[in-house]
Amino acid sequence: MKNNKYEIDMCNGSIMDKLISFSLPLMLSGILQLMFNAVDIVIVGRFTGSQALAAVGSTSALINVFVNLFIGVSLGSNVLAARYYASGRAKEMSETVHTSILFALISGIVMAFVGLFFSRPALELMGTPADVIGQSTLYMRIYFLGMPFFMLYNYGASILRAVGDTKRPLLFLIISGFLNAGLNMFLVIVFHMGVAGVAIATVISQMVSCVLVLRCLCRSEGSYQLRFSRLTLKWNYLRQIFQVGIPAGIQSTVINFSNVLLQSSVNSFGSIAMAGYTAANNILGFLYVSVNSITQACMSFTSQNYGVGNYRRMDKVLANCILLSVGVSLLLGFSAFFFGPEILRIYTSDPEVIQCGTEVLAFTTTTYFLCGLMDLFPGLMRGVGHSAVPMLMSIIGTVGTRIVWIFMLFPHNRTLSFLFISYPASWIITIILQIICLYFVRKKVYPASERQKL
Repeated sequence: MKNNKYEIDMCNGSIMDKLISFSLPLMLSGILQLMFNAVDIVIVGRFTGSQALAAVGSTSALINVFVNLFIGVSLGSNVLAARYYASGRAKEMSETVHTSILFALISGIVMAFVGLFFSRPALELMGTPADVIGQSTLYMRIYFLGMPFFMLYNYGASILRAVGDTKRPLLFLIISGFLNAGLNMFLVIVFHMGVAGVAIATVISQMVSCVLVLRCLCRSEGSYQLRFSRLTLKWNYLRQIFQVGIPAGIQSTVINFSNVLLQSSVNSFGSIAMAGYTAANNILGFLYVSVNSITQACMSFTSQNYGVGNYRRMDKVLANCILLSVGVSLLLGFSAFFFGPEILRIYTSDPEVIQCGTEVLAFTTTTYFLCGLMDLFPGLMRGVGHSAVPMLMSIIGTVGTRIVWIFMLFPHNRTLSFLFISYPASWIITIILQIICLYFVRKKVYPASERQKL
């Protein structure tokens, strides 16, 4: 099955070392991407001011709401491609690749127009303060012009991850990330372009990473080689991609909608709190991409083993992923908790902003292992093609808890600390619901002779 040095045989041999080999480049990719994004925030905060920092930060949750439905569909591409690749179905694998890439291009163009016309109305609905809404709108409109490049990179990288290749996407990200950081400093510090300079740098770097990943697929040998002349939308494959990807995208979109509600609650405290939340949320992003890389590994390993009917190994994959996720999230979470104020000083020197950021981190970092567990169980279920019910459990557990918290509990205790206790509370409730869901999915998917207790 392993055809070159970049691929990983997920169906044979030891598991933990291969999970680490798969997850580590993906984790580094996410961390580097956030570090480059942090450069955006640091540069705009240091050289343009707190209003510009708040303007860039206030768009993140809203951007995620817009794009995560389409990015979620890329998980469907990953699952389907991994299954076909493991079972040696070259024709189906090739048609999955070409359907996925064309869909990525179309969805990216759609998102460019959505961002262009709906950015300001959406920001107004969020209650974005008048002193930052102009800059926030400008940033979002430029950012969304790069959506075709962003989508093509993510779908191309999902195909590479399906065969175990997480190293080359990491290399492409390093190249585009350093370009982004350099352009940020050039456009913001030298040309004083503020949030527009940051957005333009992001679009250019996304274009470079897109070109690199498409070039990699074109030059690959075997079933996942890309040929632009073969691009097509085949409903049979698109339906299977949507079956897994759309529920995953809806889940991510709705959860990010709950984050928009949180952002709106933070906005009510003013631009100082918004800037503190922006910086703290960036730190939480490092934790998220670290545990999410293990969730991605769980999904890909599960899908390949499901493709060849290796059910016992799927349970072993989940057990190893739980150990790895908890270990990584506890290490990083407690580090972020103890060194939070020092890290926040990288983003800003304003003591009030640092204080607000510290309040956000207090209840979210040490409990972050719960978020990792919450995502692992749906990862396995998506790997076997079941995505709708885990989506509902996540929406009920996470979004439902946060809506109740924001509209029923928060008005009686209006502090940032109390607002963000909703994070671990929602994670615990969702974990319970996902474990119940996993029990029934295993009964449905696994042959009776293969069912074992986790």
